[in-house]
Amino acid sequence: MSRTEISTLGEFGLIEYLTKNIEIKNSSTIKGVGDDAAVLSYGDKKVLVTTDLLLEGIHFDLTYVPLKHLGYKSAIVNLSDVYAMNGRPKQITVSLGLSKRFSIEDMESFYEGIYLACEQHGVDVIGGDTSASLTGLTISITCLGEGEEDKIVYRNGAKDTDLICVSGNLGAAYMGLQLLEREKAIFDGSSNFEADFSGKEYLLERQLKPEARKDIVELLAQNDILPTSMIDISDGLSSEIKHICKQSGTGCRIFEERIPIDYQTAVMAEQFNMNVTTVALNGGEDYELLFTVPLHLYDRISKIKEVHVIGHITDSKFGEILQTRDGSEIELKAQGWNSIKEE
Repeated sequence: MSRTEISTLGEFGLIEYLTKNIEIKNSSTIKGVGDDAAVLSYGDKKVLVTTDLLLEGIHFDLTYVPLKHLGYKSAIVNLSDVYAMNGRPKQITVSLGLSKRFSIEDMESFYEGIYLACEQHGVDVIGGDTSASLTGLTISITCLGEGEEDKIVYRNGAKDTDLICVSGNLGAAYMGLQLLEREKAIFDGSSNFEADFSGKEYLLERQLKPEARKDIVELLAQNDILPTSMIDISDGLSSEIKHICKQSGTGCRIFEERIPIDYQTAVMAEQFNMNVTTVALNGGEDYELLFTVPLHLYDRISKIKEVHVIGHITDSKFGEILQTRDGSEIELKAQGWNSIKEE
């Protein structure tokens, strides 16, 4: 029997390959694989379900990630997926694989972060599982949320001429990771080692303690704006807009000059000799919301603080394009986070 390396497909290719023949058997399953969360129908409300798996050494490094921050982030990344469907997270389950090096006090710190995230977003912890692990710490969190049938937003609803919008700013989480990795490389194991993070606190916070954009979902509702498509930015702007274009059957045009970048991000990118636009396009872990709205809502969307119009949806024949500051056109490529790509 022939053997095919997983890396030949990549993370998303593997998911598509393994799930392409799934047949929905239950009428309560409205949406299964292929979006930020599944959608289930039980009565008046639709139930949203999403899950994430985090592995030590792949998704996080405990050399510089405090367990409380890890707990917080582990919850937030799941809540963000529900907000990306224009839903409201309600419950999570937490399952852990633990090696012997972790103590009760360690797990208490981890759960402090979990509970803090849940308290801020009005979410209940309703169960989970624990198991011994031979490979460090494994975290699996499932989030259940709810949404109204006519207000749930998928990735496949973008239309030609729709405006492409993003919340917050991009690239800060990635630069925070680079900063942490730099200090880890310098760390010599001595007890009096002090990392140099002065003036870079914002970048560290974006990496270690990201926020799910509940506020943006609420502002959209308050302004009577229902996006035509939406996704959260976990793998990088390029990857996410390509997901929307693929599932909507469209192209896009992003304007480099309109991509929102924080000052600290730009400064750190220069220090690391990185192109800041590349960082913003491919960094990932920003957990901002990327969404599209009809062109006629431009005035309304422009008035919402923290939302930036960065481009527009096009016919698929025009491709997925980044227009640079000098007017050049570059094809967008999905170069963001992919945990199982070939090194």
